[in-house]
Amino acid sequence: MNAPGHEKFDVVVVGGTPGGIAAAVSAARSGHRVLLVEYHQHIGGMTTSGLGKSDVENRSLIGGLFKEFTRRVLDHYVNTYGPDTDHVRQCNNGYYAEPSVAEAVFEEMVREQPTLTVIKGWRLATAHVRESRLHSIEIIERSTGDQRTLTGEVFVDATYEGDLYAAAGGEFRLGRESRNEFDEPHAGVVYFDYQNRVFLPGTTGEGDDRLPAYTYRLCLTTNRKNAFELTSPPPEYDRRTYLGYFDDLAAGRLSGPKVFKPGRGYNPAHFDTLVRALSISDIPNGKVDANINPRPLGFPFPEENVGYVLGDDAARRRIAERHRHLTLGLLWFLQQDEQIPIEQRRMARQYHLPLDEFADNGHFPFQLYVREGRRLVGEYTLTEHDITRSGNDRSVVHHTDTIAIGEFPIDSFPCRKRQPGDTLVLEGYLGMLDSITRPYEIPCRIMIPKRIDGLIVPVAASTTHVAFSSIRMEPTWMAMGQAAGVAAHLAIKQQVSPRQISTPELQQQLLQQGQVLQH
Repeated sequence: MNAPGHEKFDVVVVGGTPGGIAAAVSAARSGHRVLLVEYHQHIGGMTTSGLGKSDVENRSLIGGLFKEFTRRVLDHYVNTYGPDTDHVRQCNNGYYAEPSVAEAVFEEMVREQPTLTVIKGWRLATAHVRESRLHSIEIIERSTGDQRTLTGEVFVDATYEGDLYAAAGGEFRLGRESRNEFDEPHAGVVYFDYQNRVFLPGTTGEGDDRLPAYTYRLCLTTNRKNAFELTSPPPEYDRRTYLGYFDDLAAGRLSGPKVFKPGRGYNPAHFDTLVRALSISDIPNGKVDANINPRPLGFPFPEENVGYVLGDDAARRRIAERHRHLTLGLLWFLQQDEQIPIEQRRMARQYHLPLDEFADNGHFPFQLYVREGRRLVGEYTLTEHDITRSGNDRSVVHHTDTIAIGEFPIDSFPCRKRQPGDTLVLEGYLGMLDSITRPYEIPCRIMIPKRIDGLIVPVAASTTHVAFSSIRMEPTWMAMGQAAGVAAHLAIKQQVSPRQISTPELQQQLLQQGQVLQH
């Protein structure tokens, strides 16, 4: 019997990220009553909040629900505009999408499941554990303060921050391991020459509590009829915040890369201009995905996320607002600062916030790009060695419980602002280590807390900082989320904890659903 006021579901997923959506849809398709709880008024996390291009290097290695998502995106552009159009070509077989299109596809995927309920604008308040099993949670409506108590057979923590397992008392890591802890070459305090692939003076390998910089990922339009143009700088604007970019320009740090690779946001017209502060990729409908280039030493975002992960809702809102102002300030600076050559300002003025995106948020993305939060301490810890196969033996690290394949290069944003003596790279930046990263197997155990039953963690999973900088991509998280949904189904079906499910049965069902488990 449920206690009065308790709402019971088979599976409760906290976090409407792509990984959370995949977990919820997967569990619902297995016949379970599922609740998906999202903090914002929109589902989809970064994929619907400015990250317009899916970060996948080898498309053959991620299937399942992510592949279904890309197929639906492609179908949208074909059905809306016709097969032989620029819109279809720019969607890149469904891997590139406008935020509104990505959100519509996710909404369609959840709406098709009659046993799946989605609630938006609610955040986690507390978690209740009985005899080492997560039994129930309390959630609070962010605008009204209303509360609800939810019980479930299985819970899924799909938040970027790892909020649910932390509230349940789960062990986690926050910050960077030392080089000595797992013998990872790129761990800890590091200065790494991303062009020549060598360590620089100042590298100590010491661990600390620093995290990679957070930013916003912008969707911008080049269509003036669809443009929401900035007419004034944002609150807190101080042009001095961005003056370091002039030094970057003079020193050649805003030039093009040594190796030009498609899909990395390289636009030759922007090389050796201040617009290179952004990494811009075309997406359909006259829009672009604009990342903020972490390579210049003037990059102002490191350390601005201090206090975010462990902060309460008010602290997180305040830090997110600070990042919003920094981001809009950078756009204003590039477009308006009179010290910038006029031709470069004109180039920057090609790009504006789009009127038809994020209309309820000032045409600005709703989700802060939380590149790394807590990391679970689970039954297995994925390390740099799993990803790079370092040492004499470069063979694949095989796991008996593989549930997905990771394939994206190690890629961590800087952890500190420019320090005295910095002349080449910001501390902590590990830029696309594709020369050493190899496709790798992801074991189910990194989603399983050591001491808490009834909980699966497909997003803020059990890895080191270095390994997390590879696994932290939305397509990979969707694969892990799908596995979490199937694992939750099997735990309920077999009446066991998720750590006790039949791994062969889990893998068999994933293969039947199009998941890729080997390469």
